[in-house]
Amino acid sequence: MASGGGYGDASQKIDYVFKVVLIGDSAVGKSQILARFARNEFSLDSKATIGVEFQTRTLVIQHKSVKAQIWDTAGQERYRAVTSAYYRGAVGAMLVYDITKRQTFDHIPRWLEELRSHADKNIVIILIGNKCDLENQRAVPTEDAKEFAEKEGLFFLETSALESTNVETAFLTVLTEIFNIVNKKNLVASNDQANGNPASLTGKKILIPGPAQIVPAKSNMCCRSS
Repeated sequence: MASGGGYGDASQKIDYVFKVVLIGDSAVGKSQILARFARNEFSLDSKATIGVEFQTRTLVIQHKSVKAQIWDTAGQERYRAVTSAYYRGAVGAMLVYDITKRQTFDHIPRWLEELRSHADKNIVIILIGNKCDLENQRAVPTEDAKEFAEKEGLFFLETSALESTNVETAFLTVLTEIFNIVNKKNLVASNDQANGNPASLTGKKILIPGPAQIVPAKSNMCCRSS
């Protein structure tokens, strides 16, 4: 299987399972991003997600088989009760807004605050401006989002689930970062064990880099007129 992974091969051994949550207001395209990544589908008449659902896709990262378990929830307020269980065990998060609806971007700090209060502090987060195929209806300048992402230490990409732009890149960015963090942890743990300190992994904060400080280069962002 080529690196980057295909859609499902039930027989292969899974080395890692990473849970990633999609959050953001309703109708920003979270389910469409998930459908595009998990099944390479896009449906124009997508129904609102009720409650929670998740889908999986297995990829190969650095010769290891990684199963991404992507959770999607309704963005409506009334499903807020789902939070603590929804975030439990998540190692990655995609914070999605719609570039044509300013309000969905203005709510991002609130979603981020909720994420940080419920999720593991070392969770890898990417900010996603979806629907960048609708450039003529843009209400959120790329620079605004980029500035916010840099300030908060998030990855950032603009995507189009409709045109399949940057969806794969966004997931791979998050999953590769998680993979690198986990491997660094394992490496330190095995070194410590070799030095006779089996328990030294616990309670140490220095092993895991903080949320990613890198924002993908401009060339990676979609919808830039040349």
